[in-house]
Amino acid sequence: MSDSAAPASTVPAPTVTLAQALNEGYACQSLERARLRSELGFYPTLSELGDALARTHPHLFSATQVFVSETVIRNIAATVAAIERVAMLPSYQQQAFARVDPIAQVAHAGAGMFMGYDFHIGPDGPKLIEINTNAGGAFLNAALARAQRHCCDGLDDLQPIATIPTDVNRQLTDMFWAEWQLQRGQQPLQSIAIVDDHPQEQYLAPEFEICRQLLAQRGVTALVVDAVELTWRDSRLWHGATRIDMVYNRLTDFYLTEPGHNALRQAHLNSAVVVSPAPRTHALLANKANLVTLSQPELLHQLGATPSDRVLLSAVVPRAQRVTPEHADALWATRRGYFFKPLAGYGSKASYRGDKLTRRVWSDILAGEYIAQALVAPGERRVVINGVAQNLKYDLRAYSYAGQVQLLAARLYAGQTTNFRTVGGGFAPVMVPPDPVLGEAPFTVREPQQSDAR
Repeated sequence: MSDSAAPASTVPAPTVTLAQALNEGYACQSLERARLRSELGFYPTLSELGDALARTHPHLFSATQVFVSETVIRNIAATVAAIERVAMLPSYQQQAFARVDPIAQVAHAGAGMFMGYDFHIGPDGPKLIEINTNAGGAFLNAALARAQRHCCDGLDDLQPIATIPTDVNRQLTDMFWAEWQLQRGQQPLQSIAIVDDHPQEQYLAPEFEICRQLLAQRGVTALVVDAVELTWRDSRLWHGATRIDMVYNRLTDFYLTEPGHNALRQAHLNSAVVVSPAPRTHALLANKANLVTLSQPELLHQLGATPSDRVLLSAVVPRAQRVTPEHADALWATRRGYFFKPLAGYGSKASYRGDKLTRRVWSDILAGEYIAQALVAPGERRVVINGVAQNLKYDLRAYSYAGQVQLLAARLYAGQTTNFRTVGGGFAPVMVPPDPVLGEAPFTVREPQQSDAR
């Protein structure tokens, strides 16, 4: 062996954070199902919600928590703040508004409730996968977080459920009054409509009722409303005989262009109702074309982003580009390294991993409006399914308001995207262990610890 060859003993061992080690080697269940039923049934009219969800949504809640390091959480918070700073730049707004319906330019002072930033977590930190303006699940995750038991014996330094504030329901409903006061000052807020298409048929419809009851408890008239039931008359928005002051917008018609949404569109255009999240928020943040801008430091420089924000976003936002005929051959040849997403899509609909593409699907992508985002592998979590330990994928959702992260939740799944159809998967709470880096994972898969299944 030459003198320049390093002895094997001096080669550094692969490093892994404690959070990674726990996710990969500590197959633990912490959900107390009886307590979850109690948390979901906190009002008499919701008393049977927990049992109903167990029957109709068997894979909505995972029995397993996900571990995320303090460093990752700080990076996520910094990323959310940086993106929302960039979105305030006049040059950024000009190019964002140019590609969407003019309704996005209706001026308002709102920040946009229930923003959702979705991340994959890997060895080099968080990677932003998606931005959503009407991210669902916040109220459900608040209940889930309160239904956990400490199951990490010997790990007393863990901070269980540190990402869920104790007053999270109050914090979430405070957003409604914050949005109202930004646009209406001290005028009284009397009525709020939670609006979607066929709201009772939506997968997350149970949280509409949770939200309605929390708002009603604070003294407003709160309704769950199908958008087609709204009317525009006398320069006001109405649901039957109730005048609507504010709309919590859960529609995926982000620019209110469908005929059944015309009443809401007219009310918004005439500033007769506070709408949150509004079309403007979607145009500036959740339109997938923004992922192209946010991932390219040279574009951010041209738009006036600060050097520190450019550095941060280039590290966290995977490189993305528009799919165009000029780049079609090159993208097809390198498709295995990309995830293809429709500009107008949501909820992973019509999105494809490059290695799963067929020529027929590729022709559909070229005929539509798509972006190609650099493929980033999701994190993995060891879980117990039917008494057997195995790995599921997970992503992390940061719910935020006005650039500030309010709570974090994970989603466990198998397959191409999150689907709430995976046994052992679903929403999962986040736990934060200390931050030291370990030479190797110190934990091995243990005998499954079963949760309270009563």
